Amino acid sequence: MMDCLVIGGGPAGLTAAIYLARFHLSVVVVDEGKSRAALIPKTRNHAGYPAGIAGTELLARMREQAELYGAQIVPGRIDQLTLEAGVFTAKMSGSRLQARSVLLATGIINRRPNMTDALHDEALAVGALRYCPVCDGFEVTDRTIGVIGSGERGTNEALFLRSYSKQITLIAPMGRHDLADEQRKKLQDAAVEVVDGPVGRFDLDDRRLSVRIGSNRHTFDSIYPALGSDIRSGLAVSVGAEATEEGCLTVDSHQRTTVSGLYAAGDVVLGLDQISHAMGEGGVAATTIRNDLASDRPLYR
Repeated sequence: MMDCLVIGGGPAGLTAAIYLARFHLSVVVVDEGKSRAALIPKTRNHAGYPAGIAGTELLARMREQAELYGAQIVPGRIDQLTLEAGVFTAKMSGSRLQARSVLLATGIINRRPNMTDALHDEALAVGALRYCPVCDGFEVTDRTIGVIGSGERGTNEALFLRSYSKQITLIAPMGRHDLADEQRKKLQDAAVEVVDGPVGRFDLDDRRLSVRIGSNRHTFDSIYPALGSDIRSGLAVSVGAEATEEGCLTVDSHQRTTVSGLYAAGDVVLGLDQISHAMGEGGVAATTIRNDLASDRPLYR
């Protein structure tokens, strides 16, 4: 039986694995390959990389570092997690893993606009489609920007991006906008153009993304979908962990969930969805796991 099972191979999970392995603990990372970091063509706000680094390269380096110190990284998906007599059992295709502790670092999945996977990935690769204004708003400074969304989420994203460019258009995804009077006034005061949907066909031409709305076609240097996300907290909830209404796991200041021996870090926890933040939480979680295990039995060599 291993000391810790880490579910998720993104920045939070891999950081935790590095720490845990260097604590001389046995750790296995089960990675489904769903980390949003892998979708980043190049991150330029991650400290230590002045020229930026591709998300895939960053993850590869972190995997190499974790394995260097003895962590095992297994591709696959955990389908079921149970807890009995202080032992966690995780079931995946063709195998079963048991651990004294579990760190859930499964992250979230962005809700995508209605376009083919091929177009989505191509637009993402050239920066015509973006998901994180905090990460890469600087890169669209003074560009023509479209935001697909409405209500509070769409309004907030459009206003945030307004600090980077004067040319912001907020587009309702389904039909007419669902905006309160106060939201409309804020958008009007910020000179954000408000366009009713529904959103139609997308096309990519010369690194710019266009979208058909009714009989008109709007073209942007970059489009930000503000459609929300799905939080991958189901495994933790299935063993009794508390979560917010949106699905984010509830943790204390040391990344403990409400279930003893179960920890969470990264975007699956309520907080700033940033690589640096996820890595910090991974380090905190790993240190907490080490100390909690040591309180149950000495970790002497």
